[in-house]
Amino acid sequence: MRFMVMMYPGPDAEAGRLPTEHDLAAMGAYNEQLVKAGVMLTGEGLHPTSKGARVRFSGGAPQVSDGPFTEAKEIIGGFWLWQVKSKEEAVEWARRCPASPGQMLELRRVFEAADFGEAFTPELRAAEERLREEAEALQKKA
Repeated sequence: MRFMVMMYPGPDAEAGRLPTEHDLAAMGAYNEQLVKAGVMLTGEGLHPTSKGARVRFSGGAPQVSDGPFTEAKEIIGGFWLWQVKSKEEAVEWARRCPASPGQMLELRRVFEAADFGEAFTPELRAAEERLREEAEALQKKA
């Protein structure tokens, strides 16, 4: 099963303060452990919300807001996608993260095709697989 692991970085990241060399080295070592264990599928850090935008849908035309965003508890500073055997394994890996005080990780299981039951028909599954293959091919060309 796959889990999306989101890092809520605390106020330093949103203020634009970059990690120190020590922080980067610690996170690099952690990521290396995840890769060597076959857990990490991908992971990236994100710029502050001041460089982003939000698009809200509320019945009319989509509303676009440029950052920064004030809801600090909702700001994601980075993410991983992990492949693990259980939620418990994901939590164990999360406990090892070299996070700083005030940071938080949120783990959310990624839906798999089987989770949707009969509504995800063979035709819809084939279309989804075709899109995944197209996206992977485009990434290899880039």
